[in-house]
Amino acid sequence: MPQDLVVAAPGELEIYVLTGSRMPTPNNTTPNSPNSASPDSSASSDSATGSGSPKRGVVPAPESAPTPRSARGYYDIIAVVFVAFLLVSNIAATKLIGLDLGPLHLVFDGGAILFPLTYVLGDVLSEVYGFRRARRVIVTGFLVQLVASIVFAIVVALPPSGDYVDQDAFAAVVGVVPRFVAASTLGFLCGQLLNSYVLVRIKKRWGEKHLWARLMGSTLVGEAVDTVVFCAVAWGSVILAGDMPLETIVNLTVVGFIYKVAVEAILLPVTYAVVGWLKRREPEYAGKEHGESASERSGNED
Repeated sequence: MPQDLVVAAPGELEIYVLTGSRMPTPNNTTPNSPNSASPDSSASSDSATGSGSPKRGVVPAPESAPTPRSARGYYDIIAVVFVAFLLVSNIAATKLIGLDLGPLHLVFDGGAILFPLTYVLGDVLSEVYGFRRARRVIVTGFLVQLVASIVFAIVVALPPSGDYVDQDAFAAVVGVVPRFVAASTLGFLCGQLLNSYVLVRIKKRWGEKHLWARLMGSTLVGEAVDTVVFCAVAWGSVILAGDMPLETIVNLTVVGFIYKVAVEAILLPVTYAVVGWLKRREPEYAGKEHGESASERSGNED
């Protein structure tokens, strides 16, 4: 009979669950033989020597190992999506959209469709990972915008092929991107950094409570600065040249700000769900008691 399975008495079956080696059976005898040590003495011997052999008849439950993604965290995915949304928004912002809703004539740029989501992601980054790591993503987005602006300028300046007939249309769309990148960069840096800073400061004051207050409070400050700076830089030269009335830019600024804040408010339940989901799964998040993440505590002085 195998030594792993020992019949103690009729009708009883004792199973030894091994963890890589056979159960210790002195002198190759079974535990029921006269030469075998009693279970109590064996257990005390195991505890004294630290061998920790499993108890008879007990199958230890396997520990649930973290998945590869939860072990790494989701910071990199959120950062990539954040930068992608920012880059697409800058290109879409070159078109102004006009909507007539009854007596209201609304004007907003195409970037308003996707850009508000960057503030939602910025809130998530700041809430879960802290100001230091959120700032890293913001600076990365800034650098990617500069690279895109330079590449678009070079491509527009290069002579087109004789078979390419869309040079003027291409230049009309991406040729103004450098100006919009300058506007977006200033507004983005000021707005996003303020958004992240305000959120983290509120969290340090109130801890994990009142998530809605820091999400909406930071958005009100960040979006206001972002929208004003962006519109002033992007359209200021056009106004000074007399190509666009000031009323249009004021309309654009007010409507853009209200729209972005409204999107944040509408997506508040989604933001709540995403933040809660990430906090439960991020291995480095340790801000439940102290109101800030581990990375924030390590870099709060920056």
